[in-house]
Amino acid sequence: MTNQAIASTHSPTELRGLAATLQHIRHVLGENWVTAGAFALFVLIVLCALIGPFLVPYSPLASDTAAALKPPSAAHWFGTDQLGRDIFSRVVVATRLDLIIAVTSVAGVFVIGGLAGTAAGFFGGWTDRIISRIADTIMAFPLFVLAMGIVAALGNTVTNIVLATMIVNFPLYARVARTEANVLGKTGFVQAARLTGNSSWRILLTQIVPNLMPIMVVQMSLTMGYAILNAAGLSFIGLGVRPPTPEWGIMVAEGASFIVSGEWWIALFPGLSLMLAVFCFNLLGDGLRDIVDPRLRT
Repeated sequence: MTNQAIASTHSPTELRGLAATLQHIRHVLGENWVTAGAFALFVLIVLCALIGPFLVPYSPLASDTAAALKPPSAAHWFGTDQLGRDIFSRVVVATRLDLIIAVTSVAGVFVIGGLAGTAAGFFGGWTDRIISRIADTIMAFPLFVLAMGIVAALGNTVTNIVLATMIVNFPLYARVARTEANVLGKTGFVQAARLTGNSSWRILLTQIVPNLMPIMVVQMSLTMGYAILNAAGLSFIGLGVRPPTPEWGIMVAEGASFIVSGEWWIALFPGLSLMLAVFCFNLLGDGLRDIVDPRLRT
């Protein structure tokens, strides 16, 4: 397609808006090297999840007892575990499962919790009371203990881990969205939209929800790290993904008993991967806020 054809499919206003957005993203990443590093680490994590399983040098499930408990070397970059499985291959392959759990649970609670909290803050009344009581009931329990109870009752499958993570994160999204929607509902531009005859649902979708997105995006980034930690924690105590499936929490649990005898690499590299992923998503939140918040654009 030629440049003229591309230009003809977009109005000059749209092209200027796209150019301004790209320039703003470059400015944010260029001014904050920590944010740029977090985005680079995020790209690396996504690439490991997408293509890593096809590039690893060994099968993550293949055992070789003759090569058991070997330290890091040129043949096995992260060493081998008690069954002779290559830890590097298992760490890379585990990225996909942990990222799928995190993305699925966060996307689900973003939609359900975000919309519920927005409705509670905007409409108030019985809607606010019902949603607030649901959030308060969930918050009455220690969240990780509640996740343990849900998975123990329903069974330790990936689907139930995602469901448990969504439930324990629901109050966070509902409360943030409720507070912001309540504040935005009293602003001048929302009152002006009411006076021009817009319905409540139209105001909700065109005025409230778009202005909620910056803070909700930051909340998504923060809870991505928590979702990964939650899945790893459940696996660590035996309520998460079942072995021999590669998963960071399982690998740390399996390697913990070998630290005393000197095989530190079995738990170190999965734990380090888990730490970097959570660190990445926490830093990513600030960068995403700077990018999507229209008030920070010049």
